[in-house]
Amino acid sequence: MSIEEKIKKLEELNAQALLGGGEARIERQHRAGKLTARERIELLFDPGSFVEIDKFVVHRCTDFGMEETKILGDGVVTGYGTVAGRQIFVFAQDFTVFGGSLSGAFAEKICKIMDLAAKVGAPVVGLNDGAGARIQEGVVSLGGYGDVFLRNVLSSGVIPQISLIMGPCAGGAVYSPAMTDFIIMVKNSSNMMITGPDVIRTVTHEEVTTEELGGAITHASKSNIADFAVNGEEECIQVTRSLLSYIPQNNLEDPPFVPTEDPANRMDPALRTLVPDNPNKPYDIKELIKLVADDNRFLEVGALYGKNMVVGFARFGGRAVGIVANQPAHLAGVLDIDASKKGARFVRFCDAFNLPIVTFVDVPGFLPGVAQEHGGIIKHGAKLLYAFCEATVPRITIITRKAYGGAYVVMSSKHTRADINLAYPTAELAVMGPDGAVSIVFRNDLKNASDPETRRAELESDYRENFANPYKAAELGYIDDVIRPEETRPRVIQALEMLSTKRDTLPPKKHGNIPL
Repeated sequence: MSIEEKIKKLEELNAQALLGGGEARIERQHRAGKLTARERIELLFDPGSFVEIDKFVVHRCTDFGMEETKILGDGVVTGYGTVAGRQIFVFAQDFTVFGGSLSGAFAEKICKIMDLAAKVGAPVVGLNDGAGARIQEGVVSLGGYGDVFLRNVLSSGVIPQISLIMGPCAGGAVYSPAMTDFIIMVKNSSNMMITGPDVIRTVTHEEVTTEELGGAITHASKSNIADFAVNGEEECIQVTRSLLSYIPQNNLEDPPFVPTEDPANRMDPALRTLVPDNPNKPYDIKELIKLVADDNRFLEVGALYGKNMVVGFARFGGRAVGIVANQPAHLAGVLDIDASKKGARFVRFCDAFNLPIVTFVDVPGFLPGVAQEHGGIIKHGAKLLYAFCEATVPRITIITRKAYGGAYVVMSSKHTRADINLAYPTAELAVMGPDGAVSIVFRNDLKNASDPETRRAELESDYRENFANPYKAAELGYIDDVIRPEETRPRVIQALEMLSTKRDTLPPKKHGNIPL
């Protein structure tokens, strides 16, 4: 066979591999409103940058007549390329080939990509659209899942891992995304579940639809499995590209610096009146974040879950940071189980990947109630405390209003090794709010007062003026400075520049035992 004939065969095999499960199945995928694995990769990567690996791999199963059906690539497209000029590795499950089900060869392809990514220190993006383990391969497919899971764990905190759920993801398949850093789900076309509605109906007699059980909105708002629920596949890819722009290639690198024309000394007068004079009146902390961040941009993570806690990414003077903030517009910004878990996980991600943490505090305390206590608020609240205490990245905290009780300590206080702690003049730092404090400290005074209501108002006013303010804490050095609200942006940028060479360590140990 001549070289021309051999090249012709190569081109034929390449064309065959590009077709995956064939034109009919590709058309069926499109009719379902879904892109193919290769179309998704084309959207994700910079044009012309994707390099495919293992295009000619096929399965090795000889049971159930499988030896008669072998398709090049075996249901997953793997390779590497660039996103905004930075190297990224990818695997994309191809639903047109055996429903995207995982075989031994399929798993080996994913493992090869994950191993390469770990060696060179680059993120892995997984596009999930498959039917789970390939039944015909039995324990071989289960073993393949185990090999992938191990790499998810070994790479955790070493390279960023992002999972895009763009179709079905059920059974054992859900555990790999669950161990990655971020999960993005597409509304109405993706789902994640351990068992489907039919099994649940049989075993527990519960009636539930696939969307109600494991759809994007369910996992973004109830289970906290999904960090983003997006409207379509194009938005899913765009969110992924945006997310990657904030995070470093690996745990040894700094986050990417993006120059901005937004002045570092910009002071927005709107900040002066954003926090209401009435301490019980809500306001939207996300407005404050956008007013002080570069170009007013903020990428929120987990927006539908634990809304009393806001987390996400922004930039200050070109430097990427993680934002953690209480949200007074929802449950007064109180810390509860959901908010604590959400905040703790995000803080640990930022700490693992060298992202400074900027914390905005307006917290009246922990949410009381039997449901919270029985649900484990003690342990879940301790997760957030643990995460902040463990974090060695640069940490800047701004108290905008309330910082009461144990919640004051938990929210990146000076006592948990925060580096720069600032407060607005509106800040109230105390063991508890004036109402509760007066009821306890001046119990007898109120009992004997001729006009208890007037006396209570006087005592609360005195308490707020003399105790619930930032100056007592500043006297003790717990607050480094009290600033005007409009100074927030320049002061954060100055602090980040000062802390850019920060080095801090933890005591030598294998790992801590975070209260899971």
